[in-house]
Amino acid sequence: IKKHKALIGYQKIRCHLIFDVKMDFTRKAWFVAGGHNTDPPDYITYSSVVSRKTVRISFLLAALNDLDVCAADIGNAYLNADCAEKIYTIAGREFGPQLQGKVLIIHKALYGLKSSGAAWRQHLSSSIKSLGFQSSRGDPDLYLRAACKPDGTEYFEYLLVYEDDILCISHDTTLIMKDLATRYRLKEGSIGSPTRYLGADIGTMENLDGKYCWAMSSDSYLQNAIKIVEGFMDGEGVSMRNPTSPFHRVDYHPELDDTPLLGPWMIARYQQLIGMLRWACELGRIDMLLEVALMSAFNAAPRQGHLNELYHIFAYLKKAGARCLLFDPARPTYNVDFCDGGAWEEFYEVEPEPTPADMPKARGKSVVMTCWVDASHASQRVTMRSHTGIFITLNNAPVAWYSKRQNTVESSTFGSEFVALRVATEMCQAMRYKLRMFGVAIDGPTSVMCDNQSVQKNVSIPTSQLGKKH
Repeated sequence: IKKHKALIGYQKIRCHLIFDVKMDFTRKAWFVAGGHNTDPPDYITYSSVVSRKTVRISFLLAALNDLDVCAADIGNAYLNADCAEKIYTIAGREFGPQLQGKVLIIHKALYGLKSSGAAWRQHLSSSIKSLGFQSSRGDPDLYLRAACKPDGTEYFEYLLVYEDDILCISHDTTLIMKDLATRYRLKEGSIGSPTRYLGADIGTMENLDGKYCWAMSSDSYLQNAIKIVEGFMDGEGVSMRNPTSPFHRVDYHPELDDTPLLGPWMIARYQQLIGMLRWACELGRIDMLLEVALMSAFNAAPRQGHLNELYHIFAYLKKAGARCLLFDPARPTYNVDFCDGGAWEEFYEVEPEPTPADMPKARGKSVVMTCWVDASHASQRVTMRSHTGIFITLNNAPVAWYSKRQNTVESSTFGSEFVALRVATEMCQAMRYKLRMFGVAIDGPTSVMCDNQSVQKNVSIPTSQLGKKH
């Protein structure tokens, strides 16, 4: 035991067991290092994961290019990476009589250390790149590799990484999984067509053309969440009957609620319910996206009426039943006369859309991008701020949505709609950049659906004067 005094530069920590409930409500235990007792490292310890937008786009590309999807879970992932910190611990009784009381130097990235996540990501990224994949500039946790089908069709193979969860998209996923299996221990039973990913139910359905499509649903997640919430409601004697919409009243304004403020314990309950609902929205329940966004504004100081409204939303979800997102690769048809613009060359030097110089050459079928945007002027009765809603699809597949209160107070509907269109434009630009860096071709400009004629004229007709008051 005295030898540990000679470990100059090393920090002593304690280890412990953590029992937790995961996002999909499954239970798990971890042997965790006491990283909270270590000094902050001098290097960056941030570890990113693949974004949910990227996951949705990938499922669409799989159906669009007729590719297979295979999932796998790496066992004891962090232990594959070397520990970047200099730490040791004293073995306890759980290590047995031979090791108890001895100094153990930690060489592998245990869960709980500040640098373990970054060390594992760097280790896995190096392994994937050794297979010929390259990290995408559009999402660093999506890796792509040029490939060719037996019939000569060119396409990209993709690997998506969310910590230790791997999603492979290829014409032949077996070869890639075999290569990964030689480097890591893939959990038994986790290799195959995905049925669950990031807490969502995954499956295939047919679209109207009879083509298979991938679908994502939050049904299993919500079933477990509703059981928990019903236990809360029974304990408080709250009951909801026959809900027909997320809010109990169409004209309900939570900012006007004057019921008593909740105490600290119930504030934590409110925040827990908001977290469940927001994750359900991420998994595809966008039918309540607006209501959840409105109720999220009261996380810091919720009232009893706000909590009852969340209970009503869960009751609505139970009655509404199963819903899913269908990543339909079919091209949309719109009965709309889009404005083809005016003679902008007389006023501005018109240049082509800027594209990244280092983007990969597009492979596979192209996609059509559509954006719907709207705003509710002065819908917040106290501050008179407007609310923006945006919805983006690739072909017929929903991939991005946005619902948020605007930062400024607009004096007219024109102003609020213009602000919403500005946010939508930025989202479209970001999505087009992401697609190009994934090697996906975009067919033409983005079709934007806006229901305000004055805004449409002011942004598309050169001779129209902007009438913004703010």
